[in-house]
Amino acid sequence: MTTHQPTHQPVRQSTHQRDDSQPAALSTAAEAHPAAFARAFNTGRGAVVDQLYEPGGLLVPRPGEPVTGAARARANQELLDLGLPIQVRPRHTYVAGDLALLIVDWVIEGTGPDGAPVHVAGTATDVARRGADGHWRYVIDNPFGTA
Repeated sequence: MTTHQPTHQPVRQSTHQRDDSQPAALSTAAEAHPAAFARAFNTGRGAVVDQLYEPGGLLVPRPGEPVTGAARARANQELLDLGLPIQVRPRHTYVAGDLALLIVDWVIEGTGPDGAPVHVAGTATDVARRGADGHWRYVIDNPFGTA
């Protein structure tokens, strides 16, 4: 069975906070996974962000260049190093059993560590899977999914 759940509330965090003691708060609902990712990202910790992926999950940091494992962690770290929070605005969530397709608009903007303005944005086309523990994790994270 496929369901469609439009969600239009942006998830924002006003400051990029580092919290070295907290694990990621994983979601038990597919439509909540983008917000869980934003919370993890906004800790500024790559290890926390990595918890939002299956062990073999892949990230497409640039169109046509999928990465996994340590390369995935490095690609996420590049964005974390901007020191700015991410805002996500889920558009659609389609669930079929333990798989979900997530369409999410996102933006990272502000003043970077070098004092230059930063604006990185996209529309993600992501696939998440519900694990045996009931939590959703990325199988494919394609942040520039419409490119």
